[in-house]
Amino acid sequence: MKLTRLLALAVLANAAIAAPLRAEEAWPARPVRMVIGTTAGAGGDVLLRLVANSMSLSLMQPVIVENKVGANGLVATADVANSRPDGYTVLFGGASATVINQALQPALAVNVLDKLSPVAQLGAGGVNLVVAPDFPATNLRDFIAYAKAHPGQINYATWGVGSSGHLVMEWLKNRYGLDLSHVPYKSMPQIYQDMAGGLVKVAFVDAASSVPLVKAGKIKALGNSGTARAPGLADVLTFKEQGVDFAVDGWYGVFVPRGTPDAVVSRLHREIIKVLADPEVRARMLQLNLSSPLPKSPTEFEQIVAADLKLWQSIVRTNNIKAD
Repeated sequence: MKLTRLLALAVLANAAIAAPLRAEEAWPARPVRMVIGTTAGAGGDVLLRLVANSMSLSLMQPVIVENKVGANGLVATADVANSRPDGYTVLFGGASATVINQALQPALAVNVLDKLSPVAQLGAGGVNLVVAPDFPATNLRDFIAYAKAHPGQINYATWGVGSSGHLVMEWLKNRYGLDLSHVPYKSMPQIYQDMAGGLVKVAFVDAASSVPLVKAGKIKALGNSGTARAPGLADVLTFKEQGVDFAVDGWYGVFVPRGTPDAVVSRLHREIIKVLADPEVRARMLQLNLSSPLPKSPTEFEQIVAADLKLWQSIVRTNNIKAD
């Protein structure tokens, strides 16, 4: 009787050990929820839905997109960060909704590296410094020289306080001793409208929306702040190519709650890498003017997230930038 009981306990113990392993190997056994902090139909949302569709076929489980809008992506980020770390709640977030948000609002933002595990990076791209056609500069070095010679006389536009364009220009101002005034706008079309009307001559804008205007000669692109030239404007040099030591990308990334099993993270990573070869996904990334860097492991992507966070925090602190 005693031996029988011991054998039964041993079987139960082995089952308890094996259960999580089987559950881990069986992932996904039910639908996966992918959360994004933008509205349906926005650039990142369209890309995510292509990713989700491809993953649904590959995983043989529905991958459901959920839009949780609010606080520049913080609502979506917090939702995933506070979810069970089982691989069934996944964040699709951009750099602005994660690392920049945290740099701007350290007391409110979810600590990305403490609460989330980076899984995979999707696309990369900088922001464009653009000027009106009659502005006396054709490249970044010309612009810096002109701005230094005309302190306090230049206003520059971005799509808001704390936007990546605002932070990049503040870095340039500090690095080269420039005196320019920031004019924050609420949307990119408003910036282009005022540039066409001559109300503002200089702006930082996102890589995608500026392409047709640059190609039509309505604005000039002086440089791109990313690590590689944007595919839609291949003639526009990066800052680094022009001797300015700044090369930081915006990106989309997939994250899961910290503590998610390694096997699930690895499987998710493999699925994302497969999706990046999908022609529809690649076409959408080109529309967003994002380059497709070589696939990075979760560890390599985490190193990018950590380095970007450190840089944005430094710029925010140095310039005492407060979020709107």
